[in-house]
Amino acid sequence: MTHRRAVALMVLVTLLWSIAGVVTRHLDAARSFEVTFWRSLFCAVSLAIGLTVLRGPALWVGLLRSGRVLWASALCWAVMYTAFMVALTLTTVANVLVTMAIGPMVTALFSRMFLGQRLPLRTWGAIVVAGVGIAWMFGAEASGGGSLLGSLVAAAVPLAGAVNWILLQRNADSGAQAPDMLPAVLLGALISAAVTLPLAWPLQASAHDLRLLALLGGVQLALPCLLVVRLSRELSAPEIALLALLEVLFGVAWAWLGAGERPPASVLFGGALVLGALVANEACSLRQTTPAKTLQSAIPRP
Repeated sequence: MTHRRAVALMVLVTLLWSIAGVVTRHLDAARSFEVTFWRSLFCAVSLAIGLTVLRGPALWVGLLRSGRVLWASALCWAVMYTAFMVALTLTTVANVLVTMAIGPMVTALFSRMFLGQRLPLRTWGAIVVAGVGIAWMFGAEASGGGSLLGSLVAAAVPLAGAVNWILLQRNADSGAQAPDMLPAVLLGALISAAVTLPLAWPLQASAHDLRLLALLGGVQLALPCLLVVRLSRELSAPEIALLALLEVLFGVAWAWLGAGERPPASVLFGGALVLGALVANEACSLRQTTPAKTLQSAIPRP
């Protein structure tokens, strides 16, 4: 896979992730932990079917023999699944997304601390500019009337995400002996569904809610999470986290078009900063990618 294709797929991943907020706003009766339970359950069912088709019975045999790295990644996925949806029921989409925007900074720091990666100056610069753009976009919303509890719950998403990207990156670095990390996405969904079911009882979701939650579980969650595990072999952890900031822009756009939340001029200006940082970083990366490096695309780039 070329670097350009990997970046394009990561943009698709963020587009799929971004529909969660607007879809959640159209639910009838499902709330809080019930939303998380159904989404995680539908995600687990989708992943079980898809991975069984791809891997056959070896998938389930491998799960029984899975090691600590796989389970650690599964716990990270479970925290991300659960905290994100619970946070959306406690505060606004904007507050959740701006809290999650600390992900690139945390991931870059963890990459330096645990992987010893020397990050290019352009990546640091892009992170700073994107962070300024996010702060500009949602500064007023985050400081005025938002739920502190919701923001604190949302903060668990980038923290668990940063740990997960580091685990995936270290696993990719181990080469042919690396365990298959795709089942961790399935295990994370199962853990999330099992933990939230007692908290969600009694279930109150309508048939309309179940259709929307099935969409979230299969299309918004299962498919992009499988893609991002594969892309961890092609893109560095900070680069994945930086591209994931596009979810903020897409999420605002969906809220505008699907829930009537029209962004002010500050959001448009901040969004331009984020997009500018991403485009500049990727343009520099593409210029520095030689044909020889492209042939070695399975090795994560520094």
